[in-house]
Amino acid sequence: MHRHTDFLSAPKTAQLIARTGLATCLRGLFDTLSEDFARWPDFEKSARVASHSPGGVIELMPTANARDYAFKYVNGHPGNTARGLPTVMAFGCLADVATGMPRFLCDLTLATALRTAATSALAAHHLARPDSRSMALIGAGSQAEFQALAFTSLLGIKELRVFDPDPAALAKLTANLLHAGLERAQILACTSASQAVQGADIVTTATAAKRHAEVIHDTDIAPSTHINAVGGDCPGKTELPLALLQRARLFVEFPPQTRIEGELQLLPADAAVTELWQVITGQAPGRSDAAQITLFDSVGFAIEDYSTLRYLHRLAGESGLLDKLALVPHLSDPRDLYRLLREARHAGEEIVDTL
Repeated sequence: MHRHTDFLSAPKTAQLIARTGLATCLRGLFDTLSEDFARWPDFEKSARVASHSPGGVIELMPTANARDYAFKYVNGHPGNTARGLPTVMAFGCLADVATGMPRFLCDLTLATALRTAATSALAAHHLARPDSRSMALIGAGSQAEFQALAFTSLLGIKELRVFDPDPAALAKLTANLLHAGLERAQILACTSASQAVQGADIVTTATAAKRHAEVIHDTDIAPSTHINAVGGDCPGKTELPLALLQRARLFVEFPPQTRIEGELQLLPADAAVTELWQVITGQAPGRSDAAQITLFDSVGFAIEDYSTLRYLHRLAGESGLLDKLALVPHLSDPRDLYRLLREARHAGEEIVDTL
C-alpha cells in the first residue's frame, strides 16, 4: 500500500504541459472529460461550497465515485492583478475512497485554464455546427489563449475574431498565440464586440468583471450560432443579455450549481435546460437544426477537475516529474499516534521521514 502522496508543483505542472505539448494536453483532457461525462451518473454531485467577499470568492469543489474522491480549492478575485497575483489560483487532491489516503496533490491554476478550454471544446463538438470555422472571443484575459488553442487544435477553427477593451490584453493574447504557432492571419483584433461576432460560427465570452454585464448584444447574434458563456461563474456575475438566453437552447453541467452561478441567474428557476452529459451519452438531443442558437452555460464543475487530476497524475507519472510528500504520518503502529512525538524528540525535534 502507498504510504506517500504524489505531488506535482506549479513549476513542474508547467514543465509537464510544455514538454508534452499544449495541443496534446488539450486532446488528452478532451478525451478524459469525454470518458467521465459518459459515466456522469456514477459520481456523487453537489454544488460547490463558496465563501464570497467584496473582492471575490473562494470555493471548494468535491466529487467522488466508488473508487476515487477528489476536490479542488479555487478562488476568483478580479482585482488580484493589481496586487501581482493571478485572478484564479487553484490546487486539488485525489484520494482513495477505500482508505481515505490522499494519493495525489497538485497545483491546478494552469490546469484549470486547460480543463475549462477543453470542456468548452467538448460542448461545442456536440452542439456547434460541424462546419464551424470562425470563432469570436470576447475577453483577452488569462483564459483566452487556452480557449483559442483548444478550438483551433481540437475543432478546426481557422479564424479568431477577438475583442477586449484593453489594448494591452489584445497585444498579450496575439503575442502568446503567435508563440504557440497560430499565424497572424488567423487572428483578427476587433474594435468592438459587435465586429467580433459578425460572421462568427461560435462565440466564446470569457470576461472577468464581477457584475451583471452584457458583453455582446442579442441583435448581433445570428441564427445557427453556438455560444460558450465561460465568464459568468458566481452569483451576481453574468455576461449575456436576457433576450439572448430566451432565444437559445440552453445546456449546462450541473443545474443546481448553474442556476445559482451561471447565466441562468437571469431566468426563472424552472427554465428548461439540458445537461451536457445527456447529450454526450445520447440520452438527450443536442442541436436540433442548423438555424438553432445553442448556448453552453459553463461555470465549471468538480467532475471536470477530477478528470484533470487523474489525467495529470498519469501523465506526470509517465514523465517522471512526481515528487513524494509525507503529507500524512506513517505509523509503525496505526493505533499509536502519540509515538510521532516520541520519535520526533528522539530525532532532535525533527519528525523522521520513513518513506
